[in-house]
Amino acid sequence: MKRQVEMQECMLRAHRDFLDNLEKSIELVAQDIQDAQGEPQVCTDEWCATAEETLDEMAKLVFSISEPRWLTDEDSKRISNLRRRIHDLYSQYKAVKK
Repeated sequence: MKRQVEMQECMLRAHRDFLDNLEKSIELVAQDIQDAQGEPQVCTDEWCATAEETLDEMAKLVFSISEPRWLTDEDSKRISNLRRRIHDLYSQYKAVKK
């Protein structure tokens, strides 16, 4: 039983590290999109293709996260917030792309 608790704690730390890094990446993409809103010349075809590809990959990561039974409510809310954030970023990206 002790090993199982240790394993869950280790997995929880790894899960949280993953979420932390994913949040940082999402913030970087959000900043790029925000910068592109202010400067139309930034939004080239190449930039749009790269931004969309990045958002697609992040969406795959965020929406494929499984929530283990030992995950806390706070961690579950973080995942929900990340999913909502990706959705919002897609909307912002589409507005910039137009």
